[in-house]
Amino acid sequence: MAVVEELLRSEADGAVSFGNHKLAKKAKVEDYKHAGDLLKVKTYNEITKLEKNGMFLYESVPGTSVFNFKEQADSVEFTVTGDVDAQITVGLKDDTEYEVFVGGSSIGKMKTGLGGKLSLSVELENAGEVAVKVVQA
Repeated sequence: MAVVEELLRSEADGAVSFGNHKLAKKAKVEDYKHAGDLLKVKTYNEITKLEKNGMFLYESVPGTSVFNFKEQADSVEFTVTGDVDAQITVGLKDDTEYEVFVGGSSIGKMKTGLGGKLSLSVELENAGEVAVKVVQA
């Protein structure tokens, strides 16, 4: 399965790719400039975490590799890969309802709390890459 060797990179379409779920030891990239923001990634086989301007954006347990992470005003989408199933949490708007799509199929609507976090499980073992899209309902 693919990983992001440089741990964090900007894509031509404005998205970012990050994480390396194959690392045995923690690695991080701080103060990465992307579209006027500062990004920070911490990653290894047990956890992958992305922050933007010091604010939580993405976390997976265990670690994952994330490709084409696109954040818009009312949605976030990305493709994720890993060796085993993962619990993923994304940072969104507080107290807002979202529809969640995994692998192109809706898994239902979920509401964020005051912290704006939304958690979902993604079956990655033997799945290759899985597309995830979270859209404000």
